[in-house]
Amino acid sequence: MSDSAAQKPTVEAEQPLTHTPSQRYLSTRGGDYGLSFEEVVLKGLAQDGGLFIPEEIPSLPHDWQTSWKDLSFSELAFELLSLYISPSEIPPADLKSIISKSYSTFRAGDTTPLVPLQAADNLYLLELFHGPTFAFKDVALQLLGNLFEYFLVRRNKGKEGKERHHLTVVGATSGDTGSAAIYGLRGKKDVSLFILHPNGKVSPIQEAQMTTVLDANVHNLAVEGTFDDCQDTVKALFSDPEINSTLNLGAVNSINWARILAQTTYYFHSYFSLLRSLPSPNITPQIRFIVPTGNFGDILAGYFAKRMGLPAEKLVIATNENDILDRFWRTGQYSKKPVHGLKAEGGVPADGVKAHVDGVKETLSPAMDILVSSNFERLLWFLAYEFAAGAKMDEEWNKKQAGQEVESWLKALKTSGGFGVHTEILDSAKRDFESERVSDAQTLETIQKFYNASQKYILDPHSAIGVAASLRSIARTDKKTHHISLATAHPAKFAGAVMMALSDDEAFSFDTVLPEEFVGLEKKERRVITVEKGVGWEGIRKIVTDEVEKELAGSW
Repeated sequence: MSDSAAQKPTVEAEQPLTHTPSQRYLSTRGGDYGLSFEEVVLKGLAQDGGLFIPEEIPSLPHDWQTSWKDLSFSELAFELLSLYISPSEIPPADLKSIISKSYSTFRAGDTTPLVPLQAADNLYLLELFHGPTFAFKDVALQLLGNLFEYFLVRRNKGKEGKERHHLTVVGATSGDTGSAAIYGLRGKKDVSLFILHPNGKVSPIQEAQMTTVLDANVHNLAVEGTFDDCQDTVKALFSDPEINSTLNLGAVNSINWARILAQTTYYFHSYFSLLRSLPSPNITPQIRFIVPTGNFGDILAGYFAKRMGLPAEKLVIATNENDILDRFWRTGQYSKKPVHGLKAEGGVPADGVKAHVDGVKETLSPAMDILVSSNFERLLWFLAYEFAAGAKMDEEWNKKQAGQEVESWLKALKTSGGFGVHTEILDSAKRDFESERVSDAQTLETIQKFYNASQKYILDPHSAIGVAASLRSIARTDKKTHHISLATAHPAKFAGAVMMALSDDEAFSFDTVLPEEFVGLEKKERRVITVEKGVGWEGIRKIVTDEVEKELAGSW
């Protein structure tokens, strides 16, 4: 933090900003002002390397609690998305059609059902895995795929050959984003999709879901390295002038704003589902959302929902042993390296925080094996903006100051491996969030606990991390508080962890949880390009450009 910013006084909670019909977007690093929703969806990442955020967070309609309470998931999504998307960009009838098409692929009638898990403690599970790939990312990526298609059809109307706008979508995955993106974009006209995954570091089912899709526009790259290596490559490609001069790159990771926006819907939907289940639905309950967190996108959607006016007391971050986020909330240091003994800027001690080996650790919850959480940058912007606003300067000055601070922090992360924030910024972060770190051993214990309970519920390891964090939150809060823990994936996607937890139970058979769609999947034909160590992002750039050229030339 710069000295000038550090001298600014504490800022009170910012009031919700007023929505305008012509919602525009800016970059977290200070550039790319005034872009439309269509532009930020198709670009994905800002030219200055930042992430897009809305210039204003809209307020909810004054009667939202009554007028929205009985809406279906798709109807609720339409109301929320309409606050961010101007009807001049997507007419209401078209937006309704896009949303309806996106969620018609889900197996559950109410798309993301809320189920009681431990009624005595008001603990609920929000099941987000009823989409085509059995993971929460389907909620956003089914919608994003249809948005891409809608914008491209409109842009390419009456055009032929090289005149057509062709989008090259590049994404990194720790498992679930890849398959969800592939199922959302397979066979789409004028789209080439490249998914990078760390070779051997995703579950067998996740790998099979991706690599057995043989559509010509789908390209899987198995990269020797970690998810962070894949993510760094994607960011390098978006920042590279050479590939951007020849291809229109689009993002499918949660750096794409549309993914965050889509995920806000299930926070509101679960709120109304909870109200309908209560004896006195007219009384607003105290609610905490607990979110298994790797790249910070899922919980960031909850933050936007809360900023808009959803009455959530806290958002609880649940990390695995790759705990950079938990360490930040405990110390004010966002560091790739061990932090034992360090102090945050402003003197926040790191007491009680155990050091761990630098780098990404392989755990039983591989989708969360991430060292640097990309979407955390968006929250940092809002924290920096709020801090800058304490000087009561011009609105545009505050926004630019926030962008400069974020840019300096991210530069320090890249060059020094981390950065610290002022204690007042950490206090602001704690106003909305708490954090928990859950070990592999605790993950297994949680899976065992809820399978041994009366309902014999089987948690996947990521959802188990959320539930373990929920139990800790329950222990320190009022008994009347309702906890909604997000279940991010079907247990069959992570057979190894589930079998490790339950194999000694004679009553358990994995066949009972294996969906029909997974039977025989791992034996199907595959198409994948292995990227050896040392190839680097430049080598991957060549693979992408060569494959797109082949695809466009029709040489399949």
